[in-house]
Amino acid sequence: MAGRKALSIKTIVAIGIGSALFVILGRFGSIPSGIPNTNIETTYALLALFALLYGPAAGLLIGLIGHTLKDAILYGSPWFSWVIASAIAGLIIGLLTRTIAIHDGEFGKKEIIRFNLAQIAANAVAWFIAAPLLDIAIYAEPANKVFTQGLIAGAANMVAAGVIGTLLAIAYAKTRTKQGSLTKEA
Repeated sequence: MAGRKALSIKTIVAIGIGSALFVILGRFGSIPSGIPNTNIETTYALLALFALLYGPAAGLLIGLIGHTLKDAILYGSPWFSWVIASAIAGLIIGLLTRTIAIHDGEFGKKEIIRFNLAQIAANAVAWFIAAPLLDIAIYAEPANKVFTQGLIAGAANMVAAGVIGTLLAIAYAKTRTKQGSLTKEA
């Protein structure tokens, strides 16, 4: 274990809670898009928030565990190409947002822009590239079908994370004390 940093208890708990919330939102917070097997998912706002708060490992594991459980419960078995895409989205958001000091109460315009650029990039990689290519490689799905599904899913996830995720992050930041804002009374 030398040189290897283990996950903190707080991060492990966040992964468990985030995965459970992913399943619940996937069940009750999904809106049909009109494209077969493709929904507008509020889960990606939650995934983006947890990746921002707890980092890339938490984002990856919440996407992986949460999506696997959601698919197993709702459909009987996981659709692994999309499970992997969810994990990729969580990982990338966590990597690209790790310098945002949201725990210090910092989440102004600059941080909102950085958060949204990160989640847009992550969702683009996950849903415009990874999910369709994995659908083709794993399930031999037709390219036109999976790229259409990926485009719709990715765009919907960008909007959900951009609107709901940003609002949740702003609300969270307001609960935190800004660095240097407290002064000692004489």
